[in-house]
Amino acid sequence: MAAILGEVDTDGGPPLAIPIRHFVVGFGFLLAGALVGAATGLDRIPWTGTLAHVHLLLVGWVCVTIMGAMVQFVPVWSNATLHSRRLAAAQLPLVAAGLVAFATALLTERLALLPVGGTLMLAGFWVFAYNTGRTLLTVQPWDVTERHFALALGFFLALTTLGLALAVDFTRPVFVDLPVTRTSVIDAHVTLAIFGAVLTTVLGALYQLGTMFTQTDLHGVDHWIRRFETVAYPVGVLALAGGRLFEHAPLARVGGLAVAVAVGAYGVLLARRLVETQVAWTPMLTRYAVVAGAMLAWALLAIPAWIDDPLTYTTRYGAPGSVHLLAFGLVGFVVLGTLYHVVPFIVWVERYSDRLGLEPVPMIDDLYDDRLAAADASSLFGGTAALVASDFLTLPEGVATAGGIAVGVGAALFVANMGLVLYRHSPDGLGRILFGRLASDVAES
Repeated sequence: MAAILGEVDTDGGPPLAIPIRHFVVGFGFLLAGALVGAATGLDRIPWTGTLAHVHLLLVGWVCVTIMGAMVQFVPVWSNATLHSRRLAAAQLPLVAAGLVAFATALLTERLALLPVGGTLMLAGFWVFAYNTGRTLLTVQPWDVTERHFALALGFFLALTTLGLALAVDFTRPVFVDLPVTRTSVIDAHVTLAIFGAVLTTVLGALYQLGTMFTQTDLHGVDHWIRRFETVAYPVGVLALAGGRLFEHAPLARVGGLAVAVAVGAYGVLLARRLVETQVAWTPMLTRYAVVAGAMLAWALLAIPAWIDDPLTYTTRYGAPGSVHLLAFGLVGFVVLGTLYHVVPFIVWVERYSDRLGLEPVPMIDDLYDDRLAAADASSLFGGTAALVASDFLTLPEGVATAGGIAVGVGAALFVANMGLVLYRHSPDGLGRILFGRLASDVAES
C-alpha cells in the first residue's frame, strides 16, 4: 500500500470537482500537445506550430495541473482556508480559453488573435496568483514548501507579463524603443516559465511529497542541501533571467551556475529519499526515480554549457540538446508521478473516506489499473530515452520519430488510466466535472 496523506482536512479547500476539473482539462491539453508535436515532426503544420506545441504542453498541461494542485493542497498543507472559491473556479476557464485562442492563432497563422489569447491567459494566471497568494498570507511562518510556492506565484506574474508583450509584438512592435530585444525577452520569458514558475513549484512540492510518500525524514546532508537550494535556486533564477533579459553574460553565468548546482543537489536529496523509502514501490516512486536521475544528468550537462555561454539559443534550456531531458525526464515525470497519487486520492476522499471503518473500501492505489500504469511508464521512459539519445547522438531520424510516438502513446495510456479512475469511482461523471454549474462549485460552506 502506498503512503497516503494522513489526517488531512480538505474543508479549507475548494469543492473537489474544481481541482479534478483542472486535471481533466490538463489531460486534454496533454493529448492535444502530443498530437501537434507529432504533426510538427511530419511537417503538417506551419512553423508557428512548434510554439503551439510548447504552449499546449507547458501551459495547458503542466501549468494548469499546477493551478489545480495548488488550490487544493495549499489549504491542506498549510491548514488554511482558500481565500475565494469563486476565483478558484474562474481561473481555469480564463486560462483554457486563452490557450485555445492562442494555439489556434498559431496553428492557423492568424497572429493578430495572439494578444486576445495572451490577455485571457494573463488574467487567469493573475487570478490564480492573487487567490493563492492571499491564502498563503494567512499562514505564518512559511515552511520550505510555502516559500517556494510564494516565489513561484511571483514568477507567474512576471512571465505572463512578458508573454503578453511578446504576443502583441507579433503584429505590433513593442521593443523598438526599449533597452531589450525580442530575443532577449523570449529568453527571459522561457527562463521565468521553466526554471521560475514550474521548477520552483516542483522543488517546493517535492519537499513535501518526497518525504510523505517515502515515509522518511530529511537528515544529515539533506539539511545542507535544503539550506543551499532555498537560497541559491531562486536567486539563480532571477540572475539568469535578468542576465538574459539585458544580455549581461556574467550575471546570467552566475545565475545559471546557481540554478544547475541547486537542481543537481536536489537530485541527490530526492535519490536519498527513494533509497530509504519505507513503503512499497509505486508508480509515483518509479517516476520520481526517473526524475532524480534526470536532475543529476541535466545539471552535470548544464554547468559547463552555462559557464561557457548562457545567452545563446542552444543553451536556453541548459546544455545543447537537453530540452527533452528537462521537459520530459524532469518536469513531465514529476507531474505524471504526482498525479498517479493525487487524482486517486482526491477521488478516494470524495467517494470513500466517509465509508472507512463502516464497510470495505478500496485503497487509493486500487483505483487505477496497474497494467496500464506499467505500460505507460515503459512507453514514456522508452520514448523519452529515444528523444534524449537523438538529441545528443547522431542517430537515424526514425529514432526521434519513434520516440515521439512512444511518448504520445504513453501519454494516451496515462490519460486513459486516470480517466478510468474518474469514470469508475468519482461520484460526479466527467460531464459534471467539466461542465457543472458554477453556482454549485463555488457555494461557500
